[in-house]
Amino acid sequence: MAAPSPDEIRRFQEAFQALKNEMLRIIIGYDSVVEDVLVCFFAGGNLLLESTPGLGKTLIVKTLAEVLDLPFKRIQFTPDLMPSDILGTTIVLETDRGEKVFEFQRGPVFTQILLADEINRATPKTQSALLEAMQERMVSVGGQTYPLDLPYFVLATQNPLDAEGTYSLPEAQIDRFFFKLALRYPDLDHLQRIGEASSGRREVQLRKLLGAREALELQDLVRRVDAGPEANAFAIRIILKTHPASPEGGPNARRFLRYGSSPRGVQALILGGKVRALVAGKAHVEPRHIAAVARQILNHRLILNFEGESEQMRPETLVDEAVGELMGSSPG
Repeated sequence: MAAPSPDEIRRFQEAFQALKNEMLRIIIGYDSVVEDVLVCFFAGGNLLLESTPGLGKTLIVKTLAEVLDLPFKRIQFTPDLMPSDILGTTIVLETDRGEKVFEFQRGPVFTQILLADEINRATPKTQSALLEAMQERMVSVGGQTYPLDLPYFVLATQNPLDAEGTYSLPEAQIDRFFFKLALRYPDLDHLQRIGEASSGRREVQLRKLLGAREALELQDLVRRVDAGPEANAFAIRIILKTHPASPEGGPNARRFLRYGSSPRGVQALILGGKVRALVAGKAHVEPRHIAAVARQILNHRLILNFEGESEQMRPETLVDEAVGELMGSSPG
């Protein structure tokens, strides 16, 4: 594949910045979160967003769907939600001639921007119904396979695990999320701006800046960014430094972690670095581009052991340590 041309890079930068600026007309106080959501989307990943209720998780994904001009659906996860409520079900219909036929009624997973709200309130059986859609971009029901329209993006939200009525996501599903982000509580200035914006009579009309075709073209452009041996080696070394079983694992990783990242972590670091490279106007990935996405990619892939949990060690602290050590020795 040919590397992106200067004109293509400029086009990506302009589209990315325009989307970010348009979303920030509605979303107040979460500039870096909006940027990370866009990085995740253009990398072709799915996103897990954690916060307490009421901080604007739903608004973020609805705004993304609007500026991208893509279909949007929302699933509210509850303990009694069943897989068929998400995927759809086959029902028996009677034709005008009195014949009985089977017809598949599609569930809300058939969209292009999906908000899986409070995903950890549902049982593991229902949570796992999203796995195939997230990973393969298809749904299998009753022996039939149904492809999903592209681009396809799942933004799942979860309440903190100590909240009442939550079920921990299985590790296999957590690994399918490209990024995990946390929304912080707004400060005084942002609370004032939110209050002014939400209590006024003027409604902001967002522009539809992209469609499905152009979004897919920009996602394809990301894949064409060059990631040379230096970038690949940097990504691999981050994984090894945060892996307790690796000889390169740091002392804190060996002490506090039960598991490190799967190989998907390496793939995600490279892809996230490619998006960051394009945003920076580069046609090739440098270590600093990978470092910029390491925390978002790995903080949910590092599983703490008992000591790590009891010491309240934060996985992102271990990621930051590894990146800091490697950046100190990297020319990039």
